Amino acid sequence: VFPLAGTVLLPGFIEGHIHIESSLMTPEGFAEAVLPRGTTTVIADPHEIANVLGLDGVRYMLEASRELAPDLYFLAPSCVPSTDLETAGASLGPADVATLLEEERVLGLAEMMDYPGVIRGRRENLEKIGAARSRGKVVDGHAPGLTGERLIAYLNAGIATDHECTTLEEAREKLRLGMRIMIREGSQAKNMATLLPLVRPETVRRFLLVSDDREAHDLLREGHLDALLRKAIALGLPPHLAVQMVTLNPAEYFGLRDRGAVAPGWIADLVVVDDLDACTPLYVFKRGRLIAREGRLLREMARLRDPATLHTVRVGRLDPERLRMRGPAGRVRVIELVSGQIVTRQVVLEVRGVDGEIHADPSRDLLKLVVAERHGKNGNVGLGLVRGFGLRHGALAASIAHDSHNLVAVGVEDRDILAALEGVITMGGGLAVAAGGAVQASLPLPVAGLMSPEPPASVAAAMGRLCRQARELGSPLPNPFAVLSFLALPVIPELRLTDRGLVDVEKGELVALAAA
Repeated sequence: VFPLAGTVLLPGFIEGHIHIESSLMTPEGFAEAVLPRGTTTVIADPHEIANVLGLDGVRYMLEASRELAPDLYFLAPSCVPSTDLETAGASLGPADVATLLEEERVLGLAEMMDYPGVIRGRRENLEKIGAARSRGKVVDGHAPGLTGERLIAYLNAGIATDHECTTLEEAREKLRLGMRIMIREGSQAKNMATLLPLVRPETVRRFLLVSDDREAHDLLREGHLDALLRKAIALGLPPHLAVQMVTLNPAEYFGLRDRGAVAPGWIADLVVVDDLDACTPLYVFKRGRLIAREGRLLREMARLRDPATLHTVRVGRLDPERLRMRGPAGRVRVIELVSGQIVTRQVVLEVRGVDGEIHADPSRDLLKLVVAERHGKNGNVGLGLVRGFGLRHGALAASIAHDSHNLVAVGVEDRDILAALEGVITMGGGLAVAAGGAVQASLPLPVAGLMSPEPPASVAAAMGRLCRQARELGSPLPNPFAVLSFLALPVIPELRLTDRGLVDVEKGELVALAAA
């Protein structure tokens, strides 16, 4: 018997779109972090690990989560690799996707990122969409900035959702065309304040609150869906509408007809809060059993150790010559960060050249960006410039670079960039900060070069040390590694860098560093 007088009883929260790998934790660690926050069901897209290990990576996620609470469901990754403008560790064709869709806990096709290919009628994309629809499973979308006739063509293929809306006008058009809008509020991309005015009693059934990417330190410090609820309510959304967006709405969309409400005959996934505005879970019940109390998990999660997920950074010693950016002085394309968003701007700036080489210029916040292929396939190294990191000296490097997860680094001097990259290689994957030619802080991520098997508190503490070290080097960003991880993603506008070079996302093609 639990004394619940004066409290509020809510359905267990349902995460409708997240990449668990971006928490930097394995499924077990992720579960330990989110259960005390009231999350009892998760629908995840494992395309991060799929880009490294293919089907074996997705099967690892399925197996590692099989006996966990919360219930972890998955969507079959649709675009592995996301485009042909980068080198991935693996690929998933239509037959692979069809195989995954036969799994009971695979609820549909994950975000179809190759929206230009869908619009052009690319057969492989349409076959994957058809495989999901023929099985009565959902098809998630990914359509940043897509409007008008091109959006209609994309929807005609059978796409149902989008989580990439960044403006009210974009979301309104997609809503009017019948899409479900997943309002994203993650560690990096934050769209809630912009899009929430569209949510009203007559429209709420078409909206979900999702986190997409949320890292360990944010999960422990701020929370998961409970944090999204608090923010939505603080922004003026009536609490009952906010709760519906993380309970009944995702349950109905994904066909989970046994959860999402507190009602007879429904699964007893329950969250007890003392105040709906604060939305701080006191008790969390999973299938009627108390699983967490006042933010503390009451049982440990068994961990799966899979050697096949280790040693995935297949890079020898890097040649310093490969980091030299050769070119004359003049106008060059530069990736410019956009605060609070994962989109970037393409800007053209004048740079100085020294002896036929372009260097970083921290006085103008122009830093060197490097993407090095890490799957042992071709040894490509892409070079570019980025503005917005604020580093005055030193370098950051990571084996997390959405979506193909090659090595990525940003810095001022080549020797620090090289030291950070070699630190990541030595760890078999991870994050590193270097200065003075040596690594100053690091976080090993041995599972596919993406995840740590350590408990959430250990991962969060290491991440905190990395961010503090980056601030000491001049970066004002709360988490520069989260920003860095998206700069190689060639499906989010405007300008990106992959191991093959600079990518103009709108044109879908490689472009030169030098601008006309």
